[in-house]
Amino acid sequence: MTKTHPPAGRAGKITYWIATIWLALGMTSTGIVQLIKMQEEVEKMAQLGYPSYILAILGPLKLLGVVAVLVPKFPLLKEWAYAGFFFNMVGAIFSHVAADSDPMELFGPTLLLVLTVVSWYFRPSSRKLASVA
Repeated sequence: MTKTHPPAGRAGKITYWIATIWLALGMTSTGIVQLIKMQEEVEKMAQLGYPSYILAILGPLKLLGVVAVLVPKFPLLKEWAYAGFFFNMVGAIFSHVAADSDPMELFGPTLLLVLTVVSWYFRPSSRKLASVA
């Protein structure tokens, strides 16, 4: 079985940075909204069946994840941040589906999920863990 690698050239770098910047902006904005417990966000969490204190957990973790993804080095920390973003957005999507939310509520978490995967896939080798093989 052959292993596929993302384009290492200019197109791959541009794709990585566009996805990563948009991911960072999205996670930062939602992280701040959750950190300050904006009323609309508190109400949305209640509609999904979550207590408001979950915002005090999600908000800071999103902001720390953004820092981890953007700063150079620390590839293991980056992997954890990407995993956290991935599981958070999958959880958000499933929560909205389970709560029978308006389909438009799926747009944000789905976009952030796609940006997470694209950013992770196209990250430069300097931002990856060393290969075990």
